Amino acid sequence: MMNALLTPEALIALLSLTSLELVLGIDNVIFIAILCGKLPEKDRDRARTMGLLLAVVSRILLVLAIGWVMSLTKVLFHLGSSPITGKDLILIFGGLFLVFKATKEIHHKLEHSRNENSPAPRMAGFAAVLTQILMIDVVFSLDSVITAVGMTEGLKHPIPIMITAILLSVAGMLVFSRSIVLFIERNPTIKILALSFLMLIGVLLVAEGFGHHIPKGYIYFAMSFSFFVEMLQLWTTKPAKSQSGESGY
Repeated sequence: MMNALLTPEALIALLSLTSLELVLGIDNVIFIAILCGKLPEKDRDRARTMGLLLAVVSRILLVLAIGWVMSLTKVLFHLGSSPITGKDLILIFGGLFLVFKATKEIHHKLEHSRNENSPAPRMAGFAAVLTQILMIDVVFSLDSVITAVGMTEGLKHPIPIMITAILLSVAGMLVFSRSIVLFIERNPTIKILALSFLMLIGVLLVAEGFGHHIPKGYIYFAMSFSFFVEMLQLWTTKPAKSQSGESGY
């Protein structure tokens, strides 16, 4: 079995899957970062770590239950001319949940910025935050596992490869997640942009649930371009802020 995992085909599949999990994990990390920001500061690191561990557990359980996962692609009923499967239902409700949460967070952020006398947002409960993280972990995990099954089709031992890719990708997310969380919290405009990304991903999931396939490359290119423009904006405004600080304002 070990020899089968060290073949060129298996190593290429492992590298591709790890890259895929890291890309999909960025959305997960952003969602976790925003939810953890609603907790008291002393609980944020613990919630972030537990949220990523929940992502590992949900992905591995779905990989081990691969037969059940693939059965979710069977048509349950038709909505108009669109066939709806179990996977579609999870994507639709998960996407709507993302759109709802992102819209709610943007609304609270804008209301608080326009009215400085408004009360600070109430801190969320630790269990409530973990429950929401687990819900969206399942949605992202389902999509990535079904994609991973297609990428490892034809290999002799696909499950160990998928589990190894999951562990490697989450290890990478654990290393960089704290920096991402701190960066989002220190830059309010980045937080709004991140929430907009989550809303876009939610719309993408709903569209896929109804059978409208939108190439993810277009979505990630648009997100990367928007992030690049925002980083340029932050870079160009920093010198002005430092100069005004030195002049005594």
